[in-house]
Amino acid sequence: MRNVFVYCELDDNSVADVSLELLTKGKSLAQRLNCKLEAILIGHNFNGIEKQVFKYGVDVIHIADDKRLSPYTTLPHASIVCKLLEENEPQVVLFGASSVGRDLAPRVASARKCGLTADCTSLEIGDHFVKKDNKEYKDLLYQIRPAFGGNIIATIINPDMHPQMATVREGVMKMEVFDENYKGVINRLDVSKYTNDFDFVIEIIERHIEKSKVNLKGASIIVAGGYGVGSKENFKLLYKLAEVLGGEVGGSRAAVDAGYLEHERQIGQTGVTVRPKLYIACGISGAVQHRVGMDKAAMVISINNDPHAPISNIADYNIVGDLAVVIPKLIKYYKENSK
Repeated sequence: MRNVFVYCELDDNSVADVSLELLTKGKSLAQRLNCKLEAILIGHNFNGIEKQVFKYGVDVIHIADDKRLSPYTTLPHASIVCKLLEENEPQVVLFGASSVGRDLAPRVASARKCGLTADCTSLEIGDHFVKKDNKEYKDLLYQIRPAFGGNIIATIINPDMHPQMATVREGVMKMEVFDENYKGVINRLDVSKYTNDFDFVIEIIERHIEKSKVNLKGASIIVAGGYGVGSKENFKLLYKLAEVLGGEVGGSRAAVDAGYLEHERQIGQTGVTVRPKLYIACGISGAVQHRVGMDKAAMVISINNDPHAPISNIADYNIVGDLAVVIPKLIKYYKENSK
């Protein structure tokens, strides 16, 4: 009853990055609880996909393979996950906070009559007892996420109902292989026992997917701008700096809402979560909503005319000045001193 389950999303018959990140975190949680890590794979034609999964320390893979299960549709996936959780009674179940996870996890939580914490930025196992109604609870999952519009960081626990469920956004957790030679057990499910005909009432006739041309998640250098950049025209300076450094351009929600750049470049609680080696924050105040999307950057440089902006509290280097003056000097200096 104490095992950790991770629902693994598929992207062109490969496990999605967010799921591999959750397997990495799930393994550490399972080790803390002294239990097994189990993965759920639902789709068709996996073709040795277990090789991608086992090396993250997975002890059991539950595979539901049927051509009707790919691409994702809500009803059959929800039926399989619900019945699998009913049979195994895990303590923790994790989903990616993607379009699929945000559709599936609430349905499963409702059917299992348990809690669900969405968009977590951290997950830990509590190291002390929690007292409630004269009862003591140990080894609870601490589900940590921004709350009240991002103004505070809340720690949420669910002592009464199991499983404890959470969704986590892509890029929040690290993706690390546990053991390249790790081997677990494969449990192949009889799909007919976990679904009914009504589950397949919806059929996807045609599907079109347009790949994003912006790769913020994979960028090692990001030049990000906020509302303080001032205009879409001023953002051209950021694009020039990013081009010189070989990086990508991102921005805060305020900059996106103002029309300075497109939504797919938004970083933060309602955008992309990134982990670059270098993050240059230009005209960004540093609200909590933005910081949760970039505070895992290896180095942060802030360029802001306000020396007291909140971003200065997490930046490794603070440059106080006008962007229109500072950025051209950075570009000139880099070109003169790089080979």
